Amino acid sequence: MNDEICIITTGGTIDKVYFDAKGGYEVGATMVRGILEHARVLEPVSIVELLRKDSLDMTAADRAAIRAAIIASPARRVLVTHGTDTMVETARELLDIGGKTIVLTGALQPGRMSDSDAPFNLGLAFGALKSRGPGVFIAANGHIFDATAVRKNRELNRFEAVDPQAKGRS
Repeated sequence: MNDEICIITTGGTIDKVYFDAKGGYEVGATMVRGILEHARVLEPVSIVELLRKDSLDMTAADRAAIRAAIIASPARRVLVTHGTDTMVETARELLDIGGKTIVLTGALQPGRMSDSDAPFNLGLAFGALKSRGPGVFIAANGHIFDATAVRKNRELNRFEAVDPQAKGRS
């Protein structure tokens, strides 16, 4: 394994391109490289554009592809950009991958919009990769969550910690 950070992009709002006020969109080319350049990140990264999907359209095969890409990467630190709606489900599919620090992040506003949370969340995820040990985490809303103890609160449109013993009740 090496010290390079591997970023795997899967789509989601972070990479959405909207065409009109009625919500017509497609998932476009990833914004990650541009955001990192703008932030003057000098760390070596490889970017794998794996999928361009809204997370609500993710399938078991898509999650298997994400898992396979993480396992195949020689990097010990892997960042996955992902739609927020099913990010927790994907994170939990990755829990048994050992020896790697895996952080998932996304955005509630497209990275192309000036008021997007994408740069903040990406920076938080990047910091989590460098400060956490092996495991699977979600970086959003200014917090780094353990993937076993987090949920997306759709009503409040944010992630929040949950009691890991209460996973079946959340």
